[in-house]
Amino acid sequence: MRLLVVEDDERMAVLLKRALEEDGYAVDVTGDGAEALWMGQENDYDAVVLDGMLPGMDGFEVVRRLRESRRWAPVLMLTARAGVDQRIFGLDAGADDYLAKPFNFGELSARLRALVRRGNTERPVILAAGDLTLDPASRRVTRDGKRVELTAKEFALLELLMRRRGDVLSRTYILEHVWDFAYDPSSNVVDQYIGSLRRKLDRPFGRDDVQTIRGAGYRLRDPDDDRSPVTKQR
Repeated sequence: MRLLVVEDDERMAVLLKRALEEDGYAVDVTGDGAEALWMGQENDYDAVVLDGMLPGMDGFEVVRRLRESRRWAPVLMLTARAGVDQRIFGLDAGADDYLAKPFNFGELSARLRALVRRGNTERPVILAAGDLTLDPASRRVTRDGKRVELTAKEFALLELLMRRRGDVLSRTYILEHVWDFAYDPSSNVVDQYIGSLRRKLDRPFGRDDVQTIRGAGYRLRDPDDDRSPVTKQR
């Protein structure tokens, strides 16, 4: 397993490198944000330990640019700032986990093991399906470059469909993930909100992407899937 450690405090960087190598990792180290970005784009790391506060390009900008360039190595951010706002900022920028300084190395090691198990699967900060985009942090949805206003539940339903685009989701599954387990399964609330998404996201743009799969549920058409809709939309 190969790690990238980005830490501008030389003493801390040496300690991290030594401890992680004792855990069996191969470790590259840099204290410069721009160099870290280059290294992260050029190499397939199994994880990145990234200090948030770096001279020049800070760690938040590094992880944001890594995600923009579709580099998905799990990122564990380190920072001396333990405030909730900083943690939110780092996670929304694309980090996978957050650890405030000073920290226990045993905890850092355990968090890294958990991140490495996830692998380098795609985890975009902004979800996209063709010209449809959804930003979970800013709660912003656009289609063909135009802002689309959604209610909280419409947004939650669209986020679920986009995260599982191409998959057929049953009404029960949608109820459990957008509403709650106690919701009446005979309710037509899912159908109502699917219809609302179509009115706001499909019809004004001449699209037919929110699809009904008769007898199974609903799906958001994957733009990479050239199959035609299974059933006529209502």
